[in-house]
Amino acid sequence: MNLDATATLTRGRAGQVKMVLKVLSGPDSGKVHPLKQGVYTVGKAPTCDIVLDDKAVSRQHLRLEVHDEHVVATDLDSHNGSFCERLRFTSLELRPGIVITLGTTELKLIPEDTRERSVLLSSKDRFGALVGNSRKMREAFTLLERLAPGGADVLIQGETGTGKDLCAEAIHQQSPRKKGPFVIVDLAGVPPTLIESELFGHVKGAFTSAQGDRAGAFERAQNGTVFLDEVGELPLELQPRLLRVLERRQVKRVGANDYQTVNMRVVAATHVNLEQAVTQGKFRRDLFHRLAVLRVSLPPLRERPEDIPVLIDHMLQTTGRPPSALSDQTRALLAQYPWPGNVRELRNVVEQVMNLGEEALPDLESSSEGSTKVELDLPFKEAKERLIEGFERDYLKNLLERCEGNISRASREADIDRVYLKKLLRKHELDAGRET
Repeated sequence: MNLDATATLTRGRAGQVKMVLKVLSGPDSGKVHPLKQGVYTVGKAPTCDIVLDDKAVSRQHLRLEVHDEHVVATDLDSHNGSFCERLRFTSLELRPGIVITLGTTELKLIPEDTRERSVLLSSKDRFGALVGNSRKMREAFTLLERLAPGGADVLIQGETGTGKDLCAEAIHQQSPRKKGPFVIVDLAGVPPTLIESELFGHVKGAFTSAQGDRAGAFERAQNGTVFLDEVGELPLELQPRLLRVLERRQVKRVGANDYQTVNMRVVAATHVNLEQAVTQGKFRRDLFHRLAVLRVSLPPLRERPEDIPVLIDHMLQTTGRPPSALSDQTRALLAQYPWPGNVRELRNVVEQVMNLGEEALPDLESSSEGSTKVELDLPFKEAKERLIEGFERDYLKNLLERCEGNISRASREADIDRVYLKKLLRKHELDAGRET
């Protein structure tokens, strides 16, 4: 996140910035505070310009300086700190849409005349097989509920294990195309030499093993949906052909002379930062902008720990077990685990406990309890960050030892994407081991 990004704000006739600060969560949830040029203090003291009834907020917590073209937030040496995207800051220039956290209160800066940009929370706690009651998930559900009935292509972003495949299937099932086929192409799992044929099809004799004509994914999904999983893995040389499919709905089989018109919707997903891939020359800019017209991001589980109890109950219910099948102690341990493998890893652990018993979590228990005892005297946010840091390092060291330094094997055993695993290893300065 660029903490020095300059805000692009809406101006009034006299050049004044017209912004509002909306309280998204906490005791004052739903309140809106208009901002004009000037200086505002935020805190729980009655003398503050913006008063928050939050015990975790300091009396004089934050100062907001609203200028002609930007807003500067400065922490006033608060006890628990001020945070943006989980990073503590002292001074920060705010942009529209940014969310900052003071204590248990989340505040969002939005233009006064475009308040509709503040996403309403869905009244539902699920979308298809996706489950969650946190603010981040319900915001995502609101967006998904709006875009699913339309026919536009969609890009789903999120880490491995966040449920991008479930999201894509739910979009299809809640669209007018639900009676049509749902064709899945895992671009990370198809050999590079076969991707072109898998997507666009081929005619007999196009290459040595082409013994007959074969329709590609886009043709097979006629009147339905194509799910391109891990679209960031699409070879650069094939990206212009995908762009043509998206823009003109035309495909040409390998070895054919003519294009065919197709009628289908494309839902793509990736764990890759496509903006960064564009900068690195690994992904076409025009294709990215075409894919990203409608996009939704699924948050990692560590950013919505309040959903863990709901997810556990849902997983137990799908296996016919009651909520009491897991003890309160085990639930507490699962709730403080950082889940690098996200919901998929949580599901695997719950299934393991159901099959092997709750004693299957001894390492988790000792690691979590040991860290918690040491950090209880710290502010909640800092204690939580240190707990996660300690767990990650211990987990990764144990994982590398079990897998004898083999990255591919470690990635499979931990159910973590290999790229993300390498990132964690670099973060903790651990030996990256070797590939298979």
